[in-house]
Amino acid sequence: MPIVPRITGSKVLESRETDDGTTIRRRRVTESGQRFTTYERVEQPHLVVRKSNGNRELFDREKLITSVRRSVGKFIGSDLEVEEVVGKVVALLRSENEEEVTSQQVGDAVLDVLAKTNEVAYVRFASVFLKFKTLDDFEKILKQRRGGE
Repeated sequence: MPIVPRITGSKVLESRETDDGTTIRRRRVTESGQRFTTYERVEQPHLVVRKSNGNRELFDREKLITSVRRSVGKFIGSDLEVEEVVGKVVALLRSENEEEVTSQQVGDAVLDVLAKTNEVAYVRFASVFLKFKTLDDFEKILKQRRGGE
């Protein structure tokens, strides 16, 4: 977890709610002129993720944000867009009404959301999540997206 310096005396410049209504992004400025962003989310019971090796760990939203950013690169440009994707993924996972999900379910949920929001990001994430090794792997996923299989 990153160390965050204590900031006092800030005021809100702009507030924006994500499309799914679960997160509010606030742009703030300190008395000294430093700008920063905060995110406010409704606190919900913890999800547990069961990894492919059988280990279990608490769902980590920041880990998912990093994973999405890393795998889709510049095809999702802003932090707000990434927050919205992750918010939709979390909503999908929570809609299952399970306290425990598999890492496969998390990845599949990301693919579901990206398929509806950004096709290039979808293919990029799929290539990492599904461990593409050949051009045939890319062609197969593109055929599926186009309804060819």
